[in-house]
Amino acid sequence: MTSHFAVSGLVKKYGDNTVVDDLDLPIEDGEFLVLLGPSGCGKTTTLRCLAGLETPQGGTISFKDQVVFDAERKLNVPAHKRNIGMVFQSYALWPHMTVRKNIGYPLKVRKMRDALRDGSVDEAARMVDCEGLLDRYPSQLSGGQQQRVAVARGLVSRPDLVLFDEPLSNLDARLRDQVRSQIHQLHRQLGFTAVFVTHDQSEAFALGDRIAIMKAGKIEQYDEPDQVFEFPVSEYVAAFIGMSNRIELRRGQHGWETTKGDAVDLSRAVVRGVPDRGTEAVARLRPDDLLLHAGENEVPSGNVVLHTELVDHEYGGRYYDVTVRSGEDTLMLRTPAGEHGGTLKKSRPGEKMIVSFAPSALRVFADEAGATVDRVSNSAKTRATGRDDAPVIEAEHAGSPS
Repeated sequence: MTSHFAVSGLVKKYGDNTVVDDLDLPIEDGEFLVLLGPSGCGKTTTLRCLAGLETPQGGTISFKDQVVFDAERKLNVPAHKRNIGMVFQSYALWPHMTVRKNIGYPLKVRKMRDALRDGSVDEAARMVDCEGLLDRYPSQLSGGQQQRVAVARGLVSRPDLVLFDEPLSNLDARLRDQVRSQIHQLHRQLGFTAVFVTHDQSEAFALGDRIAIMKAGKIEQYDEPDQVFEFPVSEYVAAFIGMSNRIELRRGQHGWETTKGDAVDLSRAVVRGVPDRGTEAVARLRPDDLLLHAGENEVPSGNVVLHTELVDHEYGGRYYDVTVRSGEDTLMLRTPAGEHGGTLKKSRPGEKMIVSFAPSALRVFADEAGATVDRVSNSAKTRATGRDDAPVIEAEHAGSPS
């Protein structure tokens, strides 16, 4: 199926620095696509190329049946002639205009006089709960109110494509959650096509129909949120989506083990890129996959046991964030305050701690130089998502010694 919006072979350089590197990006009509990645990965530059605010050196960009950029044909439709809405991180409201005039500005520029007269501005303000602010100026609004006005301005002309450039970054945590929820509700209500740039994995999972995780100007993984969450294709993706615990593994005489010698059964883990006869691998797992125990008798059957030392603990109300060290690996876990709070209060750095995790929580990768094959067993996929149809390659013996 042909995508309604498409980026093909996009290249953007600043001098000798390639920021977007031969990028292909299909976007379906009505889809909410999230570009996720750290600073410098090329996500905002890609967005600005879509908007017509940057001129790439190569590739094409198409909006529905119209090619808006083609480097080979030297075609570049200017930004004001691309039917887009844009919501900026810095709000970008005109300080000398009222909220009403700010929201209506795209209609005025595009000479949509009927929309200006038929109440489109009032309707857009109602959608973001700002109808009572129409006669105020931006300086009279809170940050959350300003960003909601910016969202209304981006949607008022019913553009083909709405571009969001980290619109929640300047808001405090409570407002960020509120505006994020409002954007999600508006997308469900209106069905607009959107590209949303963020470095925040929680925003990406909450909003995206699909997520494109970027690295060095390329897409590392492009998939639905649950597939990215459960089956990251690389250690880079796993680390970026919250699998912050990194455990180095080596293949010993009796199977895989940590650098401290604790045995790790990989037969139920999700393994990618580990050669059949490889001797080293890296495992990733999330802090909430680690369990703290008073003794080994409390460890659930089948769990991997780690003998660790306490580094630090932080009180978080209903939980403690605990840092432990296992050999050369430093790990973080979150445990309920009611279950272990009394023990942790009395604990001091260096004390022995018993930690465990289910092998199915592991996502295991080879070093990038040694990546060759993928292995995810049907049982592992079913346990993780209830699906056994994830597109991966089966490889024998990844969980057993050679």
